[in-house]
Amino acid sequence: MMLRNAMDAGEERLIAVDEAFQELFEPYAEYAKVPAVDLASKLGDQPELRMLASGVIAAGVALESDRLVRAGARMMIAHEAATAVKSVLKHNVDRTRPRSANRREEKKPRKGDSRAKELSSFPSGHSAGAVAVARAFSREYPEYGVAALGAAGLIAALQVPRSAHYLSDVVAGLAIGIAAEAAVNVLWGLAGMDERSRFD
Repeated sequence: MMLRNAMDAGEERLIAVDEAFQELFEPYAEYAKVPAVDLASKLGDQPELRMLASGVIAAGVALESDRLVRAGARMMIAHEAATAVKSVLKHNVDRTRPRSANRREEKKPRKGDSRAKELSSFPSGHSAGAVAVARAFSREYPEYGVAALGAAGLIAALQVPRSAHYLSDVVAGLAIGIAAEAAVNVLWGLAGMDERSRFD
């Protein structure tokens, strides 16, 4: 009973934090609809990230750069791993998106299996994919790591003012992306992928 009460209290605090951030950004909601901002926020979507990773691989092949090919391959694999984990959670947790929630109860994550877009707020797939891809790219190009992770952070952060996700959805998505990419990196090393070079 005490554990259940503690969990309920924690959930209420989480919702309160989410609501506070929604209120904080509400006055700026119109800015999130500016075409350039809207485009930036959508760069973390699955088709865009797959195209980016594919483009890096293609550039690597064209330039005969094994480093670029490896970077693109890492990006693609990390993205797919993060997407797989995110999808499992989305298919087992229902949460109404901020833009559609009318009651506080709808803002709470709950067990469910809905495939409706407006009930799939948790976790943020854009955040998971963006940070996984950025981290994967920075494994091969650490000199651009800050810029890549900064871009991923911006994509994730924009999900809150555009009312697509709650702050906790974004944090969960970032955690998934970081963990998925870290797992891919371990497997990458175990498979000796850095030693497999087409152009050396």
